[in-house]
Amino acid sequence: MTAPAPTVTPELRQVLRRLKLGKMLDTLPERLVLAKQNKLAHAAFLELVLADEIDRRDRTGTTQRARAAGLDPTMTLESWEDHDAITYDHDMLTELATLRFVEDRQCAFILGPVGVGKTHLAHALGQIACRRRIRVHAERADRLFKRLKAARLDNSHEHEIRKLIAVDLLLIDDFALHALDAVATGDFYEIAVERHLSGATVLTSNREPIEWLGQLADPLLAQSALDRLQSSAYELVIEGESYRRRQKPTITPTRRAR
Repeated sequence: MTAPAPTVTPELRQVLRRLKLGKMLDTLPERLVLAKQNKLAHAAFLELVLADEIDRRDRTGTTQRARAAGLDPTMTLESWEDHDAITYDHDMLTELATLRFVEDRQCAFILGPVGVGKTHLAHALGQIACRRRIRVHAERADRLFKRLKAARLDNSHEHEIRKLIAVDLLLIDDFALHALDAVATGDFYEIAVERHLSGATVLTSNREPIEWLGQLADPLLAQSALDRLQSSAYELVIEGESYRRRQKPTITPTRRAR
C-alpha cells in the first residue's frame, strides 16, 4: 500500500502565518513529498524550504524595486532581441551589463536612431541593478523636466532634485529629443554637476552628444554639464532599422481573377 502523502496541518499553517511565512505554504506540500521520497534529513529539508522563501522574497523585492524605479518589466536583457537588422559593440554591452560603471559612479550614453532598442537596453540595465538592490530611478526626459517645473509650484522642487541626486543609477530616456528651456537647462545642469563622481547616469538619445548643446537654452551651463558627463562616459551606439518598422504587417499581393 502506498503511504499517504505528507500534509500540512492547520496548526503548522497557523504557525507559519504568525511568523509571516505564509507564502511557504505555496510550495511546502511539494517539498514535503520530495523530502519523503529522497529521505532528506531534517536540517536538509529546513535548508530547502528556507532557500525557497529567500528566493521568493528576492524575486518579490526585485519586482517591487523595479516598479518603484519606473522600469518597464518587459524590458530585460533576457528579452533583448539581437538580430542582423542592428549593429552595436557587443563587448561594450557586456561591459555595461556588469554594472562596473555603476560601482565606479560613471556615465553611459546609449545612442542611435529611433526604434533600435535604446530604451529597452537602458531599462534592462536598471533591472539588473534592481536585482542587486541598487537604487534606481528611470524617467523619460520630457516628463522629468515637466515634473520638476511643476514641483516649483508646491515648493517640492528641492526635494525632487535631492531624490534624483541620491539614487545610485539614474536613467534619463530620450534626452535632447526636445529643446530644453532655461528652467529645464538649469535643472539638468544641477543634476549633472551634483551627480558627477557621486552616482551613475545613463542617457539615451537619438542625437550625438555634441548636438545636445544646441538643445539646451544656456550654452555655458550646457557645456559645463556635458563636460562632466563625457569625462567618464561609456558610449554604446546602436545602428540599424527601427524594430517598429520591422514589425509592421505586410500584405501579400493577390492575383486578380481574369
